Amino acid sequence: MAKKSKKTARREYTKEDVKELRAHSKARTPVTKIAKLTKRSVGSLRQKALKLGIGLGHQR
Repeated sequence: MAKKSKKTARREYTKEDVKELRAHSKARTPVTKIAKLTKRSVGSLRQKALKLGIGLGHQR
């Protein structure tokens, strides 16, 4: 029996998504909460924040 891998479709970050991410960064919203709200993985959010040069979560 072949192992099924869960492949998620990549979604580009829109200007609105980036704006929302910056707002959450300023508000110091926990990453897990942002992940649930945006329906994105924690890893994805952290990578995007790193590229944007903004901090995420409580540890900065």
